[in-house]
Amino acid sequence: MEIKVDRNELFSSISRVQSIIEKRSNMPILSTILLSSENSYTHISATDLEISYQQKISAEVIKPGSVTISGRKLFEILKESKNSKITIKEKENNWVHISDDIAKYNLACLPSEEYPVFVEPEEVVTVEFDEKVLQEMINKTIYSVTMDEAGFKLSGVFTERVESEGKTLLRMVSTDGHRLSMIDKEIKNIEELKIDNGVMIPKKGMSELNKLASEGGSIHLGFKQNNCIAKKENTLIVIRLLESKFPDYHAVIPKKAKCYVDIDRKVLLDGMKKMIILSNESYRGVKITLDKNNMELISINPDLGDAQENLEVVFKEERLEAGFNARYFLDILQSMDSELVTMGFTDNSSPCLITGKDDQGFLGLIMPMRL
Repeated sequence: MEIKVDRNELFSSISRVQSIIEKRSNMPILSTILLSSENSYTHISATDLEISYQQKISAEVIKPGSVTISGRKLFEILKESKNSKITIKEKENNWVHISDDIAKYNLACLPSEEYPVFVEPEEVVTVEFDEKVLQEMINKTIYSVTMDEAGFKLSGVFTERVESEGKTLLRMVSTDGHRLSMIDKEIKNIEELKIDNGVMIPKKGMSELNKLASEGGSIHLGFKQNNCIAKKENTLIVIRLLESKFPDYHAVIPKKAKCYVDIDRKVLLDGMKKMIILSNESYRGVKITLDKNNMELISINPDLGDAQENLEVVFKEERLEAGFNARYFLDILQSMDSELVTMGFTDNSSPCLITGKDDQGFLGLIMPMRL
């Protein structure tokens, strides 16, 4: 194989797959990128066996063929190159020559025949998603996915269709057992998606979909044979779905809170940031006290000290105290767009509900904690 490609276009694609390729895998081939060239195009493939990525870019194909190249080393070479054109040429005994007419590199590679076969699922029914809607749904759920390796059942975003007020909506839900994020959106032709019992999209897969959406342009999503397929122009991503069963999340969502408090989102966010200053691995809690049009925030760390702030609110109910993880408020509030958010409380053993008028279909839920 021998090709000449635009440096910027190739660099953009190779940068894109750095989060997919395996850096410390037992299979060295997974740390490489496969370049397959024919006619006037080069296909760039990367996989960790859970997520497969393929992009087609234009190229001057002098000799068709395929080579594997270390994804990290190719990225570093392209990053340092200042020329507009890059030449990649296959040599004997699995060596590859890379040049920008100034610097020249010879890299030892692995046989392209060893690279995992990339098979695009056929006859996949897809639905077109507006990239901003998809981004919003992901950004408002991905932070609640569990980071605990033991929590495999919760290590993705549960995606399903729901009926509400005569409409069919797409719902995404995530939880780590201490908080829950849920968002419903009306998507055109969503009835055609084959997700009758809901699907679990892994967190890493959601991150890749988010990156694809951030690049602009609508995305076509489909599901088949335990895979999520995303297409956009010359890019294809295939994500293996999780086979775990998502728990019944409806049981933890109260139908209605006892009392509600409206508060400026930025004021509450700034208050929680101040409470975080004295937190550590052992002490992350914030005590919220509501009484006589006042919300008091208190954070106490026996090793460091305490922090306290009073926020003005409209509250005429009986005094209420409850403890929560302050970090969870930051995650929810930073993902929201509403200037004014509504907090729903029942008692010190019930979750806090967070919604906002400019965050249609979104619900954030934080479970209480003992302080």
